[in-house]
Amino acid sequence: MKIDLHNHAFTYESSSEPEEVIESAIRSGLDGIAFTEHNSYSASGRAEALKEKYSGRIRIFRGAEYDAAEGHVLLFGLSDNSFLDLGMFAPLGELIKLISPKGVVAVVAHPFRGWGQFKSDLSQAQGICALEAFNGHNSDDENEKAYNAAVSLGLPNTGGSDSHSSADVGRCYTEFIDDVAEGALVSALRSGRYRGANRR
Repeated sequence: MKIDLHNHAFTYESSSEPEEVIESAIRSGLDGIAFTEHNSYSASGRAEALKEKYSGRIRIFRGAEYDAAEGHVLLFGLSDNSFLDLGMFAPLGELIKLISPKGVVAVVAHPFRGWGQFKSDLSQAQGICALEAFNGHNSDDENEKAYNAAVSLGLPNTGGSDSHSSADVGRCYTEFIDDVAEGALVSALRSGRYRGANRR
């Protein structure tokens, strides 16, 4: 099952409407798409109505991309914005301590991107679920470093286009071995039965 785990479509940061992004994902042959707006779970609230509209054509998931002190982290399994109780730029350790009891998982996003490099030793990042090894806006070298880091740390790796327009959707995605039903993304990520893919 192919799911693009990193997309932005519900705020001013996207140049495309959510439905344009979803239609692009379908044309790209994706089975699912996740919306991960910056520092907000509620920003993608309109996706709930779109889940029903696109039922049977594509699965729609929601998360958020949080700006931790060390760098950007994708969060899945959220039900509200309570992760922001820490404020902005909280240390990753504090974030993990807050979200783990709530069944939320964290994936470090684009850890070797030139302007947004992860500002800590990834081997010390306890409690993360996976590393994003394939990001649609990273260079091949940045993605290779992330992939090698995931392998070295024994962590699963994911892929996501990091789309801010419909044209970017599906450039990178995650291949899950098993079917991922709505509400089952967290358990699928915890299973480790997936890998990032680069279509560029």
